Amino acid sequence: MAFFVAKTYLYNMGLFSKSKEKLQAGLSATKSAWTQRLKKAVLGRSSVDNDFIEELEEILLMSDVGVATTQKIIERLEKRVSKDKYLDVSELDKFLHDEMVALLTTINHDVKSTIDSLSVVLVVGVNGAGKTTSIGKLAHRYKSEGKKVMLAAADTFRAGAVAQLRLWSERIGVPLVALQEGSDPASVAYTAVERAKKEQVDVLLIDTAGRLHNNTNLMQELAKIQRVVQKIIPEAPHEVLLVLDGGTGQNAFVQAKQFAEATAVSGLILTKLDGTAKGGVVIGISDELDVPIIYIGVGEGVEDLLPFDAKEFLDSLLVIK
Repeated sequence: MAFFVAKTYLYNMGLFSKSKEKLQAGLSATKSAWTQRLKKAVLGRSSVDNDFIEELEEILLMSDVGVATTQKIIERLEKRVSKDKYLDVSELDKFLHDEMVALLTTINHDVKSTIDSLSVVLVVGVNGAGKTTSIGKLAHRYKSEGKKVMLAAADTFRAGAVAQLRLWSERIGVPLVALQEGSDPASVAYTAVERAKKEQVDVLLIDTAGRLHNNTNLMQELAKIQRVVQKIIPEAPHEVLLVLDGGTGQNAFVQAKQFAEATAVSGLILTKLDGTAKGGVVIGISDELDVPIIYIGVGEGVEDLLPFDAKEFLDSLLVIK
């Protein structure tokens, strides 16, 4: 299954410019906060000096870029200033853009595409992050690409989770596998994989419990789902996507790190970036974890889950002139 085929689809359908507009609109809160702070910091300055570097460090931290990633950017800026002896303020946005693209794409170029008759995708994340909604949007995207899609409701203990996923299946016109509320999630997953194989489905999206990242029993449940799926398809799941609420800032860092330690997360979906000024979390998470960002959510609409592109993201975010 090729996640980034979605971008080709957007070009072919003449929708890429629309996608770019959605990205710019979705990042408007982050961009506004970011550029206002930077403009204030550079006001009246003709060069990048030590005082400004300290202010920039604070700006990056306030934008939830993260301590480790902020330190990398500051160290590289100090090295550049030391080497050139003089760095004009007008060059600053280009410097930040280039350095952040480098941090983001270090991970992105390692994304692997898996092509199988059936691609099994587990979607994990804490309740409230937008997990089930993201599944619905993913299903819509894959169906739009001509793929045959099926959903599996393995989040069987949260009240209303199955009903929520059923609404999405009806809305976008894809089949749903669901057992009784309270059923064993692994049984749902097993049944879904069997049916998906029989019906020659291309992509099976399995919604898992909205587990807390520090709950060992729920993590063990996730491992059980993976084991039963592998009884049918040994190489499955082909992807484990972790959904994170981009507006939670440092909490998203904590969740991402602990999920990555507990299971083989292959990609990230960052949601709700349209409602936060903390979009810098995208840069930090991509840099600190050996896991690529696959999609970002920039709105409530079914088309508002966009394939992540580091350069386009920063093009929409970083203009301080």
